[in-house]
Amino acid sequence: MKRLLEIEFIKLWNSRSSRILIISYFALLSLISILTTIDFSFGKIQFRLAEQGIFNFPYIWHINTFIAGVLKIFIAIVIVSMMSNEYSNKTLKQNLIDGLSKKEFVLSKFYMVVVFSLISTIFIATVTLILGLIYSDYKTASIIFTDTEFLLSYFVKLVGFFSLCLFLGMLVRKSAFALGFLFIWYILEWLFFGLLNYVLPDNSEIPGKIFKFLPIQSLSNLIKEPVSRFNAVMTLANQVGEDLTRDYTTHWYEYTIVIIWTLFFLFFTYITLKRRNL
Repeated sequence: MKRLLEIEFIKLWNSRSSRILIISYFALLSLISILTTIDFSFGKIQFRLAEQGIFNFPYIWHINTFIAGVLKIFIAIVIVSMMSNEYSNKTLKQNLIDGLSKKEFVLSKFYMVVVFSLISTIFIATVTLILGLIYSDYKTASIIFTDTEFLLSYFVKLVGFFSLCLFLGMLVRKSAFALGFLFIWYILEWLFFGLLNYVLPDNSEIPGKIFKFLPIQSLSNLIKEPVSRFNAVMTLANQVGEDLTRDYTTHWYEYTIVIIWTLFFLFFTYITLKRRNL
C-alpha cells in the first residue's frame, strides 16, 4: 500500500494543475468562516448567518460538512484529470511495463481516493471545531461532540463520489468528457425520478424509495440539507404555516447503499482497465 501511494503522490506532485486544484480546495474549506460575516435579506427580514445558530454546537457539524461536500468537485476534477493524464502521458502503460499489475494500479488510485477523503475529513473537523469554539453559545463537551457522526457521513460520501469519478475517468479517458458525463448522470437521475412520478399514481411513495437507491442521490442522502434548521427559516416557515420538521439522521441503510455503489465503481474500474487494449 505504501509503495502504491508513493507512486500516486509523485504523479500528483509533478502535475501543476493538480497542485493548484488541491490547494484551492483546502483554501475554500478554510474560508467557510466567511459565512460568519454574511448578511441576508428577505424583504423586511434581515439576518446574519452567525446569529442564526449555524455555528452553534452541534449544528455546526451538519452545516460545515454539507458545504464542504459541495466543494468536493475540485478534487473530482483532480481525480478525472489524474486518470486522463495516465493515458495522455502514457504513464499507465509504463507502470504496467515496470511490473505494476492492473489490480495494483486500480488499488493505487483507490488508496489515493481514501487518503484524500481522510485528509479532507480531518481538515473540515479541525476548521469546524475551531469555529464552534469561537462562535458557539454552547461549549460543554457533551454538546460539542454531539452530531459528529456527520464527519463519518462526509468521509463515506467523499469516498463514494471520488470512486464514481475514478470509474468515469477510466471509462471515458478524457477529463472534460468525464465531468460532462457526471453532470448528465445527475440530470438523468432526476429525469428518471420525474418519469416515475408521472407514471405511478399520485401520492405514491415508490418513486422516492427508488430514487434513494440511485448513486448520486444516495450520496446526497448521507448529509441532508441543513437550511431548514436555521432559526430564521424555521420562524419564516411557522409564519406561513409550513412544517419544516426533517429527519437529518444518516441511517445505516444509507451508508450501506453508498458502500455498495463504491464497491461497484471500484470493481468496474478494474474490469474496464482489464478489458481495455492499451
